[in-house]
Amino acid sequence: MANQAALKVTVASAPDEWRAPLLAVPLAEGASVQGALASLDAQLGGTIARTLSRGDFRGRKDEVLLLYPEGPLERVALLGLGKAEDAGADRLRRAVGHAVRQAERLRLTSFAIHAEQAAASTRQTAADAARVAADAAVMAAWDYRELKTDEQTAALVPVDSCVILASTAANMAIAAEQGAIYGRAANLARSLAIRPGNIATPTFLAETAMALGARFGLNVTVLDRVAMQQEGMKGILAVAAGSLEEPRFIAIEYHGGGDARPLVLIGKGVTFDSGGISIKPAERMEDMKYDMSGAAATLGALQGIAELQLDVNVIGLIPSTENLPSGTAVKPGDVIGSHLGKTIEVVNTDAEGRLILVDALSWARRYQPAAILDAATLTGAIVVALGNHAIGLMGNNDALIEEVRGAGQTVGERCWPLPLWPEYREQIDSTVADIKNTGGRPAGSITAGWFLREFAGETPWAHLDIAGTAYREEAAPWLRKGPTGVPTRLFIEWVRSRSGG
Repeated sequence: MANQAALKVTVASAPDEWRAPLLAVPLAEGASVQGALASLDAQLGGTIARTLSRGDFRGRKDEVLLLYPEGPLERVALLGLGKAEDAGADRLRRAVGHAVRQAERLRLTSFAIHAEQAAASTRQTAADAARVAADAAVMAAWDYRELKTDEQTAALVPVDSCVILASTAANMAIAAEQGAIYGRAANLARSLAIRPGNIATPTFLAETAMALGARFGLNVTVLDRVAMQQEGMKGILAVAAGSLEEPRFIAIEYHGGGDARPLVLIGKGVTFDSGGISIKPAERMEDMKYDMSGAAATLGALQGIAELQLDVNVIGLIPSTENLPSGTAVKPGDVIGSHLGKTIEVVNTDAEGRLILVDALSWARRYQPAAILDAATLTGAIVVALGNHAIGLMGNNDALIEEVRGAGQTVGERCWPLPLWPEYREQIDSTVADIKNTGGRPAGSITAGWFLREFAGETPWAHLDIAGTAYREEAAPWLRKGPTGVPTRLFIEWVRSRSGG
């Protein structure tokens, strides 16, 4: 979907014979020249050892030093990981991001990563380091330019190739390709999320799903407004009532697990959220194009799962609409129905995401799923609680919550569990309907989670509130400003762990 082709990742098993315009070497503080690093340094005439002995490079977090040794390696970038005890996969992602930025600055189209040194510095296996490095390189190289026309942008030189160097290729090519698949999936989600609301409409998301279905042999069902009326999807239709843009309900089915009960992924797809009658402040309302980040992640995850050919059945569900004010829009105080049959008092029309998600949760029951995950930019309250560094995680099954938390830790999309105690449920009691759609400011993320729980039934279910992590105000070394793709890679990792792949 992006206008720029994905960075290609390959593996070379003879680093002493490979010629690279830029070689990335991640090092922690206090690194010594031994093992794989000593072998490399011998090829460089002792350049790294001399640099470290003089204190010109100390390995601090995000430190970068370019060396120009004699020989086939034109440039070597020493990349700081920080203190040795902190130098794990997350720091490696940052270091690889710095390598990509250095290549861009130097107008290089390719670079290499010394996988064995990356593994030694971050206490991972070489295969794990290759997987993380490939993932990070693909994501760092992503750059959305589709709507730009100026000559300066057209003249930019993209980094389109990354070679992972190792003395043995055993398992490395498979690991690197897995990492690249994760990165490409996240980049699909980012390319969808960054598009403005007049382009990335519900119809556009449905067309994207259809294209994925044709490419990977997925079964795709798309319901329009009339079909949703026939199905009784009154939550989605209520939110869509204020907009001329047609809503869509999208179901994508990946069948790789025989007769096993499927896993269901649900993503909120509000392609633009004005707040409806309870309209948002004008400041930064343009960012509300990101309110479909959960839907984008679901589409990206289905692409990644299909590319990995996992032995599991997965259903992706995307309720999608705009939320706009008009004479036909749902109003505060209105009571609406839902696909499940429960009646809902709409206290605030800006609490719309939960109204469309509950129809998807109800629809999911027909698959008799083994477990359900949903992802949504649901509440500003989660940003107040956790900032921009963690996903809010809630659910009805402790074992599932730990699975999701572990998957997030593995891919660097961290989650923090919040309680769904019965006392919080009382905040969304309604005097005129079965339930109301917001419990007010106190514990706003938790009461939103409770609202969803009412429609999840007994199926193991977890909710990810990604309002603080779906997009960034500032760039990170391996993520540009804008959409992050969260939680695409978490979705894939969780499904992969369930498949045994």
